[in-house]
Amino acid sequence: MPVLCDTQIRELVGIEPFEAAERRPDTISYGVSSYGYDVRVGTRFKIFTNAPSGGTAIVDPKAFSPDLFLEIDTKALGQDHIVIPPNSFALAETVETMSIPRDTLVICVGKSTYARCGLIVNVTPLEPEWRGKVTLEISNTTPLPAKVYAEEGIAQMVFLKADRICQTSYADKGGKYQDQDGLTLPRVDGTGF
Repeated sequence: MPVLCDTQIRELVGIEPFEAAERRPDTISYGVSSYGYDVRVGTRFKIFTNAPSGGTAIVDPKAFSPDLFLEIDTKALGQDHIVIPPNSFALAETVETMSIPRDTLVICVGKSTYARCGLIVNVTPLEPEWRGKVTLEISNTTPLPAKVYAEEGIAQMVFLKADRICQTSYADKGGKYQDQDGLTLPRVDGTGF
């Protein structure tokens, strides 16, 4: 599978808003990169808390409780960042909405600026013909609180173009996260997708 270069990304992959590669002083970089696209984290976050009301809780992907998160919108609070507690994580959404072509698979990797601070960004692959805002999981692996800056770079998407079209795309399967508007909690709908 060849990797797409910057001009191919703009022509073949739907990314809105699309930002060119440019220097932005005092900002964690975002926009087109050599063989990918650096997405920005939005302003809405759900920070994991281990103190839900009503006693002991278990993280269960088949019965996930939204009470496990504290919701924060940095824009509404007039802040430019959130703080993730030590050894915890936050869910967030990308600023960008993506529309993946049928012959492309996208792999997400964290940006080195955050990785060097002990923050890990996790996103499962974006399958062919998946559309929406990406839900990001940002883990703070350190014993200290960690800042994440809203509307700045958070992760790089690497686009792999297949030699041929896939037999079944995410849209064909009617995937449960299709057209999500970002920050979507886990759900199991019985289809196995």
